[in-house]
Amino acid sequence: MKLARIDMIQHRETVITKMIHWEFTQSGALLLIAALLLLSPLSADADIYKYVDKHGRVTLTDRRPANVEYKRLVKTWKGWHEQSGRIATQDFAKNQKRFTPTIDYYAEHHNISIPLLHAVISAESAYDPNAVSRAGAVGLMQLMPETARRYGVNNRQNPTDNIKAGSRHLKELLEKFDNDIVLALAAYNAGENAVIRNGNKVPPYQETRSYIKKVFEYYRKYQETMAL
Repeated sequence: MKLARIDMIQHRETVITKMIHWEFTQSGALLLIAALLLLSPLSADADIYKYVDKHGRVTLTDRRPANVEYKRLVKTWKGWHEQSGRIATQDFAKNQKRFTPTIDYYAEHHNISIPLLHAVISAESAYDPNAVSRAGAVGLMQLMPETARRYGVNNRQNPTDNIKAGSRHLKELLEKFDNDIVLALAAYNAGENAVIRNGNKVPPYQETRSYIKKVFEYYRKYQETMAL
């Protein structure tokens, strides 16, 4: 791994690393982002953009670039990841109808609001049972490997097992945070420990805040169209 150049500029009366150029693997770049941010007084929800040129050199910047080939990275409790993944949104309506009986069953089984569980699934996977995030979350409720193991799920792409485990996990989070939906959603997205470390408040991750907002948009919509 070779550090090629670090350009330092003045920003908000503080000298910080603004543009970083490395000649090393992309995975190596992502591994060092967190360490670099610890050394730079950026806001907790600052965006980072990554560009890889034809020679494999990686450029990172915290200013929105004009070059459309830069990829935005988002901070999650799982690390820094490109804001993209694999979700088949074109089948939203068809899959919603397909999985509604199972979703409604487990919502009632765990005493969770049906519109809320649908809202979480809509935000997590757009009802795509094969959805895979860059962080490694899989399925309708985007189960991480450790969450799947916790609830005895061997195949995270199995829709029934995924909904069963994800709804149970959501129920336990609701109970843990005294039925505070906002905190339960924050914990579902960022991990319960992140919420606890932040004083039982939503962690300062832009991805988590955007996720909660997205879920509530679906939640309000489904409250008007689905049985409670």
